[in-house]
Amino acid sequence: MQKLLGLIALIILLSCNEKTQTPKEGIWRATLKIQDSKEIPFLFEYRSDNTLVIYNADEKIIVVNVVIEGDSIIIQTPVFEGVLKGRIISEKLIRGDFIKPSLDRVVPFVMEHGNADRFIFSNDPLVNISGNWETVFSPNSKEERYIAKGIFNQIDNRVFGTFRTTTGDYRYLEGVVDGDSLKISTFDGAHAFLFEAKVSDSTMTGVFYSGNHWQEPFFARRNQNYELPEADSLTYLKEGFDGFEFSFPNIEGEIISLHDEYYKNKVVIVQIMGTWCPNCLDETKYYTQYYNNHKNEDLEFVALAFEYAPTKEKAIAGIKRLKNVVGVPYPILLAQYGTSNKKKANEKLPMLNHVLSYPTTIFIDKKGKVRKIHTGFNGPATGKKYVEFKIKFESFVDELLKE
Repeated sequence: MQKLLGLIALIILLSCNEKTQTPKEGIWRATLKIQDSKEIPFLFEYRSDNTLVIYNADEKIIVVNVVIEGDSIIIQTPVFEGVLKGRIISEKLIRGDFIKPSLDRVVPFVMEHGNADRFIFSNDPLVNISGNWETVFSPNSKEERYIAKGIFNQIDNRVFGTFRTTTGDYRYLEGVVDGDSLKISTFDGAHAFLFEAKVSDSTMTGVFYSGNHWQEPFFARRNQNYELPEADSLTYLKEGFDGFEFSFPNIEGEIISLHDEYYKNKVVIVQIMGTWCPNCLDETKYYTQYYNNHKNEDLEFVALAFEYAPTKEKAIAGIKRLKNVVGVPYPILLAQYGTSNKKKANEKLPMLNHVLSYPTTIFIDKKGKVRKIHTGFNGPATGKKYVEFKIKFESFVDELLKE
């Protein structure tokens, strides 16, 4: 009995003396291990108050939900469900997995303290890619092919920019030109992107990696005057439909319809989106700011969320998380859960020729008539295009309100 009591006391003593590992303050470099032995790198800063700041070019993502127990660390990214779960090997090394539970995706990662270089490079650049690039992704596939516009700024080896597509942009990309090789990446808690290419003065040929589940080739040629199709012409009401309708539940379970008295004789901005979508997050932040700064009893916003979360409860939790983090003042209705498939979304909104993009914005005037449908969103990473979008948006809404 005495031996047993002694063993129990020893176990209690050891457990009480177990030290919680603490990552070292400062800059860390993380690498996600993906297919073809590739790595998607990103930088973050660990702070003394147990928070993180993830850096992508000009973007700073503040992460406050960091839990450390013993040698385990859980980093929950804001808004998105993506979570980094790891083991603290030492104050300068963490190993673990980036997990997206609803999609059953797991990507191994390594985090190392003290390396402030997103990409390691050893050669001077042989080309400067600053400017506009006419781009085609999956150029040899009729089904997967789509066009884009590369917008880049290069200073010595360092490159910043993005790819705009007809449905949105790939947000803040950052990387290097090493000799004749381009490497750029981003990580925001929802998506992890890597673009690699061989470049010349006039062309680039490369591969786009999205996490460990997707890759596709792309080809681009320098074209300073290249422009994508006008975003207001891609989505429209099908013949035979004279208006837009919806009827979906809010997070309290109440059915909200465009025919409700609340929306009559008002300008209504309808946002088709998903809480999992970074472009939708950028758009939601802007709409929230606009709504709060332009209070008007004749103007209402409403969002229709198409969620890939497998259950209604998880989808609603995602909506609540977005509303809380961003402070969204307008209703977000649950239009769909279990898939973000655009064909399925189109079944819920049969009056549209297609749901081409998350996000898509529908402008409805005071008489209930659809006046414009804007496909995609040029976010802050697109620079001038983002400024142009805001000017056009505010001007058009002002016109509708004056009618």
